[in-house]
Amino acid sequence: MKAIATGLLALFLVFPAVAETREITVGAAASLSDALDSALVIWKEKHPAIKVTPIYGASGALQKQIEQGAAVDVFISASPKQVTALEKAGLTVPDTRVDLFENEIVLVVPAGKNDIRGWADLAGPGVTHIALGEPSSVPAGQYAAETLKALGLLDAVKPKTVYAKDVRQALAYVASGNADAGVVYLTDAISASGVTIVAKAPAGTHSPVLYPATVVTGSSDRQAAREFLAWLSTPEAARVFKRYGFIVQGK
Repeated sequence: MKAIATGLLALFLVFPAVAETREITVGAAASLSDALDSALVIWKEKHPAIKVTPIYGASGALQKQIEQGAAVDVFISASPKQVTALEKAGLTVPDTRVDLFENEIVLVVPAGKNDIRGWADLAGPGVTHIALGEPSSVPAGQYAAETLKALGLLDAVKPKTVYAKDVRQALAYVASGNADAGVVYLTDAISASGVTIVAKAPAGTHSPVLYPATVVTGSSDRQAAREFLAWLSTPEAARVFKRYGFIVQGK
């Protein structure tokens, strides 16, 4: 019996118990999908004990899901508005909010289209469909509306507007030719095929395009959520997001 017990102990020492994998879910703005997916490849290699599952969508839609109790540990919005609303509702962990990235707003047209060369051309009779994110729930749409208003074009553009559920759908409308033009983020435009950037939003025509992130109070593992959020601010993660065109805060 003693020999058997000794043998079992030896096996335990040779094959120690495997640490349980922890899991968190990150709700992130649709415009982050390419960059965050690439960053998660590095995270998985360096931090295999914490599995991160991303859920992408319009920031406003993700906010509503969190308010309704969705199992989200970390929220990364494309606008401060949604994170601030969750803070006021007591749904974010204090002292975890951080501004991670910045972006730019651009006007795009289908590749090969050359009759739209700037913002003013959107008011012309040859433009019938302009793709924007829904301003109430899609930050890119909010920034687009601010830009068009500042340029004195909002009233002329409204009858031509085709609203999208998120910025990626707005981009798809343009790339497919179903819209004559669209207003999207620079990071989406430079990574997409089928569109041409014709102009950037002039300085001062819209609110700063900031991506704040926070840990959600309903997180099932706040420590893991904090660890991942802290990693997103490291130079290692910053290099990935810079590669996709994001301006990284403090880097």
